Amino acid sequence: MLKRSSKKNSSNQNTFLVVGLGNPGKEYVGTRHNVGAAVVEALAEAHNCVLRKSRDHSLTAEISLEGKKILLAFPQTFMNNSGQAVSSIMRRNGISNPENLIVVHDEMDTPPGDLRIKFGGGLAGHNGLKSITNHLHTQDYLRLRLGIGKPADKDSGANYVLKRPSKAEQEIFSQAIQKAIEAIEALILEGKDAAMARFNNRS
Repeated sequence: MLKRSSKKNSSNQNTFLVVGLGNPGKEYVGTRHNVGAAVVEALAEAHNCVLRKSRDHSLTAEISLEGKKILLAFPQTFMNNSGQAVSSIMRRNGISNPENLIVVHDEMDTPPGDLRIKFGGGLAGHNGLKSITNHLHTQDYLRLRLGIGKPADKDSGANYVLKRPSKAEQEIFSQAIQKAIEAIEALILEGKDAAMARFNNRS
């Protein structure tokens, strides 16, 4: 459960944590399952910084946006243990409000490149979200879901997410990553309701 680390940091409402989920290692770079990590890396690059190894089992960076402190993280614990890194970073930085956590992850139930902002609710079987929820003891955090589509063979889901997309899909994902950066900034500056109205795709 989230605990306040000190009186100084206990009400740190202007500090946000943006986590991009994925697996560490060169063999996973560019795979569908690592699209969340790709977003966080692109956001860091957009602010002229890079993710570096930290003591919280993550690659991290810090940026600012209109007076708000934004911590960026790519957990190095592998997807199934993402919560270990996330809870450690939140405790160390006095982030006690789970609404200040934005988790960026892949979503098989959404068409490739489509973006959805969600607050709380079900985990759709995503192991990274399961781990975070188990460590924080709450589902009430923000998720930015990037669609990766489903494989034709329903039994090949595990292999599908660990493969790199086709060249055509790569262009779609490239555009989606830029849109995701805009959505993250809107979530922080405008709030979740305004960001959902702007960025959630409608059929």
